Formats: sequence, C-alpha cells, structure tokens
Amino acid sequence: MENIKNKKILIVDDEPEIRMMVERFLRKEGFFRIYTAIDSASALSICRADKPDIAILDVMLPDRDGFSLLSSIRQFSQMPVLFLSARGEDEDRLLGLGLGADDYIVKPFLPRELLLRLTAILKRVYSSPLAERLAVFQLGELTIDLDSAIVRKDEEELPLTAKEHAILAKLYENRNRIVTNDALCQAVWGDDSYGYENTLMVHIRRVREKIESVPSNPTHLLTVRGLGYKLLVKENR
Repeated sequence: MENIKNKKILIVDDEPEIRMMVERFLRKEGFFRIYTAIDSASALSICRADKPDIAILDVMLPDRDGFSLLSSIRQFSQMPVLFLSARGEDEDRLLGLGLGADDYIVKPFLPRELLLRLTAILKRVYSSPLAERLAVFQLGELTIDLDSAIVRKDEEELPLTAKEHAILAKLYENRNRIVTNDALCQAVWGDDSYGYENTLMVHIRRVREKIESVPSNPTHLLTVRGLGYKLLVKENR
C-alpha cells in the first residue's frame, strides 16, 4: 500500500488563518506535499499543473463558489474533494455531495476531525480495498470497466467518480442480488456511513445517468423498495 502521507493535498480557502492552520496541522501529522490557493482561479491552475490527489475546498470564495469550482475540476479530474464551509444548511451539504464531493465539514471544526475524514477518504480511494474484485463487464451495449473506472459506449468514455465506482463495484460483487442501502453506504462511506441514505440516492441517480438509456426508467440498476438496489447482469455461459 502506498503511504497516504505522500499524497498531494490542495487547500483552497480565502481565510488566511484557516488556510495556514490546516496546512500547519497536516504538516505536523506528516503530510508534506501541500498546495494552497486563495481563489478558484489559482486552484484550477494548481489542479492542472500539479495534479493534487485530494482537495479541501471552501464554499465561499472571492471569485466564484466552491460548488462551481468543483464542477470545473470534474471536467478534467476525478480526484476526491472534501468541502470545508461555514454554510451548514442541508441543501448546501446535499448539493456538494451530489456534485461528487466525498465529504462536507461545517466550520467551525476540530482539526482532528478534519484529519480523520481526510485520512478515511485517502485510504478509501487510494488503498484500493476493492482491487481484488475489479472487473470489466457488459450492461447491454455498455462496457463497465471498473479497473479503469470508465463506462464505455461506442467511442464515448464516461469516467466514474470515486463514489460511483464504489457503488458499482459493490453492486457488481453482488450482481443479480439485492444490496441493502446500509451495505451500499458502508461500501461508499465506510464506518461513518450513518445518515447517508438520501445522499446515496443522489449518487445512484448519477450512476443511472451513465449506465441507463432512460435513467428514469432503469433496466440495469433497479430499486428494490424498502430494501436497496439490484444490478442485473447477464452472465456469460
């Protein structure tokens, strides 16, 4: 397993006290490849040039909000993102997670909590606990390549986010069988998965947008009301 302390971390926050506090704390904990930015323009420049492994984004930035910044990042990178924001409303949290963020922490926060959540994301994404059961399989005309985290249709390639990948990997591991909401949340968010069912629904919808011809009328990823979901895969004989 690659040491997660080697991962490159981008901190984007226009408040110098918070930015420096987070950087000092992470360096104290052994992280040393740290980049900082005060606005989305400089953050995007760093993302393109230095390709960080994870980003900690403030929502309120001087040139545009963090949600818009994440949308821009997702055009060329699927790196995990953790939001750090004074905006703690449920709508903001769900919006951030729905856009593909891996976590959302509300200010004020405990540095130790930030470290634990950051470390959990890095381990989940880069330690590859799913590596032994990765696969390439067909869903109708689609090819789902879990090894490369890509959905292929004809000449088009749709990258999967870390959460979408975890969802599909868990469903494929239990293909043609019901996977409960709790089991999916555990696969995606680990031990800190309680209360994520509504967020899971957001990610399921995004998975369907990539694998279903008509996402509102799915034929591959089915909802089993009151229980969870089932991925229908025709087995090769």
